[in-house]
Amino acid sequence: MKGTRTTRTENEIVDTFLQRLGSSSARHPWRVVAGWLAALIATFAVAVAAGGHPVDDYELAGSPSQDGYDLLEEHFPALSGASAQVIVKMPGEAIQPESLALLERELGEVPHVGTVSPARLSPDGDAALVGVSYDVPSTHEDVFGNVEPLEDAVERAGLSGAEVAYGGEVPGTVMTIGGRGEVIGIVAALLLLVVAFGSLVAAGLPLLVAIFGLGLGSAIGILLSAVMDVSSFAPTVATMVGLGVGIDYALLLVTRYAEYRRAGREPVDAAGRATATAGRAVVFAGITVLVSLLGLGLGGLNTFKSFGIATAGTVLAVMAAAVTLVPALARITDKRLMRRCDRLSPRPDSFIARWVSGVARRPVLWTVSAAILLVALAAPSVAMRIWPLDASVDPKGSYTRDAYDLITEEFGPGANGPFLFVAEQDDVTASEAADLRKSVEEHPDVLAVSPVQESPDGALWLWSAESRFAPQDERTPGLVEELRGAQPDGVIVTGYAPMQVDLSDVVTGRMWVVAGVVIALSLLLLTVMFRSVLVPVKAALMNLLSIGAAYGVVVAVFQTEAGASLVGLDHPMAVSSFVPIIMFAILFGLSMDYEVFLLSRVREDWVRTGDAAASVVTGLASTGRVISSAAAIMVAVFVGFAFEPTPMIKMLGLGMAVAIALDATVVRLVLVPATMTLLGRANWWIPDWLDRVLPHLDHGGPELQPEAAALGTREPVGAPR
Repeated sequence: MKGTRTTRTENEIVDTFLQRLGSSSARHPWRVVAGWLAALIATFAVAVAAGGHPVDDYELAGSPSQDGYDLLEEHFPALSGASAQVIVKMPGEAIQPESLALLERELGEVPHVGTVSPARLSPDGDAALVGVSYDVPSTHEDVFGNVEPLEDAVERAGLSGAEVAYGGEVPGTVMTIGGRGEVIGIVAALLLLVVAFGSLVAAGLPLLVAIFGLGLGSAIGILLSAVMDVSSFAPTVATMVGLGVGIDYALLLVTRYAEYRRAGREPVDAAGRATATAGRAVVFAGITVLVSLLGLGLGGLNTFKSFGIATAGTVLAVMAAAVTLVPALARITDKRLMRRCDRLSPRPDSFIARWVSGVARRPVLWTVSAAILLVALAAPSVAMRIWPLDASVDPKGSYTRDAYDLITEEFGPGANGPFLFVAEQDDVTASEAADLRKSVEEHPDVLAVSPVQESPDGALWLWSAESRFAPQDERTPGLVEELRGAQPDGVIVTGYAPMQVDLSDVVTGRMWVVAGVVIALSLLLLTVMFRSVLVPVKAALMNLLSIGAAYGVVVAVFQTEAGASLVGLDHPMAVSSFVPIIMFAILFGLSMDYEVFLLSRVREDWVRTGDAAASVVTGLASTGRVISSAAAIMVAVFVGFAFEPTPMIKMLGLGMAVAIALDATVVRLVLVPATMTLLGRANWWIPDWLDRVLPHLDHGGPELQPEAAALGTREPVGAPR
């Protein structure tokens, strides 16, 4: 066995950068607070002046659907910009031709509208569907989130008494996240912190630190949107993660500061030592989160990259806030803080210490029982159907959902996701295009086909078709495959539904790349940090179990009628293509957060005593209450986002809340102590050759921890072998 370490005593203090940073922040607390306020004001001022707005970039380079859109952009630019649909229904009467002609003319006058398709009447003649194509993308400042010009055009057409709905790409940009999740999460976090500390001042400190970091991260996100496409959902995900980890990081530092103060340290000294010890865990935990988030860049879509970068910027901001503002605010509120912080102090006779000791006495039983529970929860994930969400799952009353429902009612579900057939004239003659169009029309699952059009430059033939199925229907991928297989070279099948199929294929295929890279880099980081082979591998396996269980719960809730109604949805749905890959990257990083917090303390005691079994109990007893409190807060934050009306955010909020709850209970309080007890000294084994090539980092802490005596640990011993 090998477990290298450097024995440290009270007088052998390492003057690290983090210790100097914490001491300096505590020595000049008001300067630090003023500096943060100035940074926030300046960053937001620049963001307001130069920032951009969110853009959802779903370009699928190399896919058939993207190849089709690229041809349209080159040869049929009037159809390559943003799009919208106007649906008009006259209850109880037929729409008059002159009214439709006037509507088409008025829509054609809307700024940046390139073409208006001829109105299509419903079978009973009381509804009309008009397609609008812009000559600019949906990100253009005159188009993004701007439905008013379409509404004005309909009003000028004089269709009094008509029911009107607006669907498609441009109305879809009006969809916003309500902000309910942030409010619920912050309120719930504050209540839990008050319960944990018993003091509003002590509870407010971690929350205030998180809000400072979150504010800076939000401003960074706005600035990023000026230089890259940032998904419309990225700010919400960044807020969700940033708020949770920000409170956790601050809570860890506050409790360690309180431990040093109770040990008799002066405030500045306590702040420096807390930042050097707990701050180190925060930095390494943050790095694991950043590695996971940046791994999203391998997801095959630019929108994944934007999720990762925007959220990583927020995590960096809350990390910086934690290691600078906590020492400063702790010094400012020192007296009030110390009145209540003993609630989170480690005690050798605590419930968690007794619980862990009980688990350690029957490690095999507890390991098997916990594994069975997690596998059972993960079982429904076998039936997971991954598919891009569309307007059919948007909240009722939104532009897109009202349009989707009215189109389905009047024209059939397939009208919400038309197929486009793009044929190059160099490969397909006019008569061949007509024959191909007829063969598509004769397909039993095709409801309607448009006439063949020629592009303005005479390079392309184009026609569209509508399926009998909704884009979300399980039969849609098979139909896309059939229609593509029936086309000769030179004909591309693209359009909304085919692009959804390609999007699902790309995301599903890249999921394994992201997972492999994230796991490999996390294993490397933990191996370097803890000088162990088995600890990182075991941590990765446990993370996979808790994430799998979260997937299972998401499937059980969102893919079933009963489960969907529990979260306020009116029907079951597939799991968003984005959810599994984003959940994996975020949860793997967050789970490693708790692993780093816990194992840092276990490692400290192992280095100090050489007792592998006792160090597990001591480490969990020292961190159990803090980790449990931090996890409860993070769960509350994520549950808050499950109340958002947008299904994708609901899925992420619920899934991550379940995973963190399982991680902090079943994994940290059962699987970790049980498996570490079974492995004993083997937990810290590392081959000599690997130990030589890896960089050495200090993990024992700058000095003996003040809680060691309280927990009954022994004096320092020789290096464990």
